[in-house]
Amino acid sequence: MPDDTLTRSVVFAVVLVALMVGHAVGDHVAQTDHQAERKAEGGAAGWRALAGHLLNYHLVVTAVLLLTAFALRLPLSALGVAAGLTFSVLTHGWLDRRWPVRALLRSTRSPGFAEATTPVCGMYVADQALHQLALLVSALMIAGL
Repeated sequence: MPDDTLTRSVVFAVVLVALMVGHAVGDHVAQTDHQAERKAEGGAAGWRALAGHLLNYHLVVTAVLLLTAFALRLPLSALGVAAGLTFSVLTHGWLDRRWPVRALLRSTRSPGFAEATTPVCGMYVADQALHQLALLVSALMIAGL
């Protein structure tokens, strides 16, 4: 395996871990109750709540990513970081409107899972899985550009 391929692979793995840690903290600690309750609502109040959540979330994600990159001297490019974080902002905001997750579950013939609250909240589980998929793409962009 050429050195460049190995380096990109290691950078991808480290960036993915950093994004996942940042996601967990940003989505579950930095998000306010108000943001969580209102971010999917229509109107200006819903959009403000979503914008506040995206700002808090991505400040945390960016801090975790940059601290990790600095500590490990990762060879990241500004273009890669900008592209990966932009993709994250767009996909996170889209998924957090909730209707795309519900529509996807309905299209995969899982409308019951979308409404389930026990033994797990289906919407939450699907939302988190889709956020993880988006973070995988973000990590590929960050490591590859």
